[in-house]
Amino acid sequence: MGLSQKQLGIVSGLDPFVASTRINRYERAIHYPDPVTVQCLANALGIPAAYLFASDDKLARLILAFHALPAKTQEHVVIELEDKAKG
Repeated sequence: MGLSQKQLGIVSGLDPFVASTRINRYERAIHYPDPVTVQCLANALGIPAAYLFASDDKLARLILAFHALPAKTQEHVVIELEDKAKG
């Protein structure tokens, strides 16, 4: 998104004096944000919070693609995937 760690922290509602340090520590997994902060970060980035927890690139791409779909299409995709998973 082109934001610095400090800018992301500030846009997410963190104190400007610690924003850069906190984002850096989250990125390096030294500290973990609480659920409210996770949602604020996701909102600031314009992504679903689940994206931040994706375990691999394929899942991350799927989350972003699904999020971009209209609600009706999302429901159709879920039903189709559930049917395929059942075999």
